Amino acid sequence: MQQQPALPPVPQLKAEARLLRKHSQAQGQPISHSTSLERIAQYYGFRDWNTLSARASNILDLQVGMRVEGKYLGQPFTGYIHGLSACGTNGHRRITLQFDTPVDVVRFDSFSSWRQRVSAVIGADDRSPQKTANGLPHLTVSPLL
Repeated sequence: MQQQPALPPVPQLKAEARLLRKHSQAQGQPISHSTSLERIAQYYGFRDWNTLSARASNILDLQVGMRVEGKYLGQPFTGYIHGLSACGTNGHRRITLQFDTPVDVVRFDSFSSWRQRVSAVIGADDRSPQKTANGLPHLTVSPLL
């Protein structure tokens, strides 16, 4: 079974459509924005832009056992998802991560606090709504590809 290559994200597909439109204009054959989107969809093998956009928007959902990477309190990590459950009706989930290597969550020279398993709440964007003092999310998670 042949696997299709990963699609670029929607913003990149839209940028390709803008570039196609600009190139067509320079060649003296102007096309509309919607026509450029439809041609990009055909290039990637889809019947129309709506189908391509929907397919490109379906990001890989996090699942228990999945290898992940990200940042916890500003520290990079790799590991796997030990637990994942729905948390309310707003798309938030409680995630438990097992890090490959413990992460020091204290930024102080004379003190350390190492964590290898942590739990947090993340939103639909796979980031915690809680922020550190410098405005960054406590946790960001993405599939390790």
